Amino acid sequence: MMVQRLNYLDESASQTAGPYVHIGCAPNSCGLTGMYRGRDLGSTMTDEHTKGERLTVLGRIFDGTGTPLRDALVEIWQADHSGLFNSPNETRGDADTHFTCWGRQAVDTDTGEFKFETIRPGQVPYLDGRMQAPHIHFWIAARGINLGLHTRMYFSDQPETNKSDPVLSRIEHKSRIPTLIAEVQDGTCRFNVHLQGSLETIFFDI
Repeated sequence: MMVQRLNYLDESASQTAGPYVHIGCAPNSCGLTGMYRGRDLGSTMTDEHTKGERLTVLGRIFDGTGTPLRDALVEIWQADHSGLFNSPNETRGDADTHFTCWGRQAVDTDTGEFKFETIRPGQVPYLDGRMQAPHIHFWIAARGINLGLHTRMYFSDQPETNKSDPVLSRIEHKSRIPTLIAEVQDGTCRFNVHLQGSLETIFFDI
């Protein structure tokens, strides 16, 4: 079988998400109801049988002037309560089938706030086998962002596991680690993302 050479193809130009990303990804958020069986994909991560500690994750995304974005789309993915992913690539065990491990929300167009009803994730191993602190991955798209931004959210009530986390320990400027830590109180996590400025959140190139 002949393998076609692809090095003659030019990379497609990137462009901002624009105001239309919600039409395809979260149509109900912009008034286009009746798609995806009446509920946007990723809008619900749990059901009544989901195992683990229930958490509500709230936050807003701020631009460099401190103004909250009101047209952003946020996706999260995480392990289940035992540190397993609901994925065909998960080989360590059987994940909780009542937990999606993935969620998607459009921010509120008035307040700019996002909200996820999820659970506290278990620990997962790093590439070298060391256990990572419980965390949630975030992906953010919005008008003016050419490529989706990736970051992580850790938990303020896990100081010891955060201290030994192999990813956090690689961050050179330790004073910026708090930008990845959510404040946890009474089952609610507050995690704000700052795109620029003195409080700029750490973003990851993955």
